[in-house]
Amino acid sequence: MSDEAATETALAPERAAELIAADAELIDVRRPYEWDGGRIPGSRNIEVNELPAAAESISKDRVVIFYCRAGNRSAMAAEAFRQAGFDAHSLAGGIEAWAAAGQPLEPDGGEVRKPLPAS
Repeated sequence: MSDEAATETALAPERAAELIAADAELIDVRRPYEWDGGRIPGSRNIEVNELPAAAESISKDRVVIFYCRAGNRSAMAAEAFRQAGFDAHSLAGGIEAWAAAGQPLEPDGGEVRKPLPAS
């Protein structure tokens, strides 16, 4: 990876797709109901609040891309993991930007779910 790529933190959907194709690890930090509605193929779901406990399951030897609905949660996750020595990035604009760019979702007919109202 070039020095320029190593310093990109928030990645456009097209750049994220390139890194995913090159074996980046993709982590969806949204809540399970959001994950169930639609997700980026090849991702795994670790809710943002569960990331500290799951950190050992994430490889430091691969680029890691975090994503959420709009990019806020994933930006915080990427920053924390970068500080811990990971080559971590977030998907700029989240899965909303990914879908708007025409990138695939799974399952077929998947959707970007809106947040549930606070109870």
